[in-house]
Amino acid sequence: MQKHTKIYMDHFDYFGDEFIPCEICNSKSVDIHHLEAKGMGGSKTKDYIENLIAVCRSCHVKCHENKDFNNEAKEIHLKNL
Repeated sequence: MQKHTKIYMDHFDYFGDEFIPCEICNSKSVDIHHLEAKGMGGSKTKDYIENLIAVCRSCHVKCHENKDFNNEAKEIHLKNL
């Protein structure tokens, strides 16, 4: 398990194969997205809970393609914390 995934799962008390909803649309999440990109080289300073959101594939693609959508995702996530 990747470090950022473990950080997210530990914070919200999720276990292994448990259903984790997409924080945006409530579908089954498949990724933990960095709201602020790690950048080339994979900075480890972005692995903190305020920067990590569980997303389905569709919402993950939208976060990368649309800055406004990613900003909305950030607002949703901060409310969920």
